[in-house]
Amino acid sequence: MIHKTAIIDPKAKIDSSVKIGPYSIIGPNVEIDENTVIQSHVSILGNTNIGKSNRIYPFVSINDPQDLKYNGENTKTKIGDNNTIREYTTINPGTAGGGGITKIGNNCLFMISAHIAHDCFVGDNVILANNVPLGGHAEIEDNVIIGGNSAVQQFTRVGKSAMIGGMCGVVRDIIPYGIAHGNRSVLQGINLIGLRRKNFPNKKIMTLVNAYKEIFKNENLTDNLNNLSKDFKKNDLVIEVINFLEKDKKRPICTPFSK
Repeated sequence: MIHKTAIIDPKAKIDSSVKIGPYSIIGPNVEIDENTVIQSHVSILGNTNIGKSNRIYPFVSINDPQDLKYNGENTKTKIGDNNTIREYTTINPGTAGGGGITKIGNNCLFMISAHIAHDCFVGDNVILANNVPLGGHAEIEDNVIIGGNSAVQQFTRVGKSAMIGGMCGVVRDIIPYGIAHGNRSVLQGINLIGLRRKNFPNKKIMTLVNAYKEIFKNENLTDNLNNLSKDFKKNDLVIEVINFLEKDKKRPICTPFSK
C-alpha cells in the first residue's frame, strides 16, 4: 500500500507488497524488495537498492554523500534484508574515490540518529545505538555492537563480534571479539558474554583469552605475533584475530596501552 501523499518516481522499482507512508519521497533509481515497510516522511534518493522485510522509520534520509569531492557520480547504496532503521538515521552512498558503494548487510538495528557515511561496509547483525556516526570508509564486521553517542573515525575497522561502550571515540581498529571503551577507545579484553551467547565452547573461548594475553602483553605487537605459540593458531577465533591484525599493518590498532 502506498499512501496518496507519497511522491514516487514512476521509474522506481517497488515490489507490490511494499508499504510506503505519508509524505515519503522515492527517487527514480530506487529498488525496494518485498515486504519492506517505509513509514512517513522518509526520503530515499540516489542509486539505492533495498532488500526484503526492512522497516524504515520516519525522517530517515538516504541521499548524496557528505563528501566535498563528490560530483554527482553514479554511485550506490545497497541495503540487505530484515534491517530496522530508526528515526533520523542518515545513509550516504559510496563515492568514486572509495569503491562507489555503501553496503549494509542483514538483520541490523540502527537506532535513532545513526549515520552511515559514504563507502562504509556494515556486516550482518550489527547494532548501532542512538547517535552513532560511522565516518567514511569505516568497516564494521558481523555481530558488532556500538554503544550510544560513540563515533567511529573514517577508515576505521571494527572486527567481528566486538563491543564498544557508549560515548567512545573510536580512532583505532578494534580486533574481532574485543571489547573497548573510554573517551578514546582502549581495548579492555575479550567480549566473553558475546562469545558465550554465540554458543562457542568454553575451551575455545579460554584459548582465545590466553592468546589475547600473549598478543597484548606489551606494545610490541609484531614480535608478540611472531612469537605466538603454534598451539594457539589451531583455534579459529585466534586465527581471525591474527588475520585482522596482519591484513593492514599500517592501520593503528586499539590496544590496552592506547591513550
